[in-house]
Amino acid sequence: MSHRSAPVEVLERAAVGGEDVAKLLDEMLRGEHVSEVVLLSTCNRIEVYAVVDAFHGGLADVSAVLGRHTGLPLAELTEHLYVHYAASAVAHLLSVAAGLDSMVVGESQILGQLRGAYAAADEAGSVGRALHELAQHALRVGKRVHASTGIDAAGASVVSEVLVDAARVLGRTVGDLAGTKAVVVGAGAMGALAAAHLRRCGAAEIVVLNRTPDRADRLAEKSTAQGTPTRAGRLADLTSELVDADLMVAATGAIGAVVERATVAEATAARPDRPLAVCDLGLPRAVDPGVATVPGVTVIDLITLQRRLTRGTSGGAVAAAKAMVAEETQAYLAAQRSAEVTPTVTALRRRASEVVDAELLRLSARLPDLDENVREEFTRTVRRVVDKLLHTPTVQVKRLAEGPDGGSYALALRKLFELDPQTPAAVATPLSGDGVLAAIEAELAPGDEEAGR
Repeated sequence: MSHRSAPVEVLERAAVGGEDVAKLLDEMLRGEHVSEVVLLSTCNRIEVYAVVDAFHGGLADVSAVLGRHTGLPLAELTEHLYVHYAASAVAHLLSVAAGLDSMVVGESQILGQLRGAYAAADEAGSVGRALHELAQHALRVGKRVHASTGIDAAGASVVSEVLVDAARVLGRTVGDLAGTKAVVVGAGAMGALAAAHLRRCGAAEIVVLNRTPDRADRLAEKSTAQGTPTRAGRLADLTSELVDADLMVAATGAIGAVVERATVAEATAARPDRPLAVCDLGLPRAVDPGVATVPGVTVIDLITLQRRLTRGTSGGAVAAAKAMVAEETQAYLAAQRSAEVTPTVTALRRRASEVVDAELLRLSARLPDLDENVREEFTRTVRRVVDKLLHTPTVQVKRLAEGPDGGSYALALRKLFELDPQTPAAVATPLSGDGVLAAIEAELAPGDEEAGR
């Protein structure tokens, strides 16, 4: 589910904290139909990418885990879910990596979040060959889209958009926070991003508050070194720091509110008639909803942002990004189809080699006194003839396999040559060093043996 399919209130219930990712991956992996799985949880989406042996069975396994995690009845949860399968799933992941499916179209933070989701799944042992290849391809495509289309040229992100609203609350023009004091709650990746955007907007002073003082100190030192005076403190200092602050950005990774109404009310009581913009980037929300009722305080959260932002844009950069994603999706699917036919081609060449070996043994039995030079020349000739006969059809079947009906060509080969259905599967398993060499030589065109070696 994402901001496109579910309200923020539902996304909050489905959000997965970093400490729970491994647990949910393990639960899904124990499903009867799931063999690989990656979980992506950000401030506006919770998505599961899984390799399954049956569509409906895999969907049931994953949905059951999400249902238990959210505490929502399955029927209610299903109202907010979307499902992509096979080619559609590939296209969706590539769109996500490119920033095309984000609340702020083109934002580049998704690449780091996707990389983190893959790393977490890899560490949990829930990634196999299929999701490894797909994730790496998606990251490459996302990086290429962001670098070559200019889709994120303006540096838009959820952080930059909430600061646009904060500037309005403070009666300033878009992007102008010059002379303001900002308090950032949280010193993780989102907190660092908030500090960076505040520097660009001209904030005069930044205070970083965090449960772990060391992380706050590191971020404060980095921010100061980059030109904006920044201090570090503890969450217990929030009330005193808000007394003379203009805005606060809550960017924690915690599950649940860390900024209470009483804290904000106490601070604003000491500063009557002065506005305070409170920006909440948390999912679930890091700011108590009651804060919005405090006089003089305006809360800007993901719900506010979701209402304001359009569902998309039609700029040239977006069109170019969509075209690139479509092209890369087709290239990935073609490569996968081609890879699927390779074991069948290898099995065919192996069958041909076995037939040649058997006939040469029969020749040796019938003509034991044949001159050795003649025997060697005859052997080379027979093998060369077989290689030439097989070369064109095997090259062609690989090319044809890249099309939408590629799987049918492998099936035709197996039926025409009565190949054992198990043989292609066997040759697709990891090979030893000698096995790899044999497989490479089997795929060489006639006359390429020396080049291959």
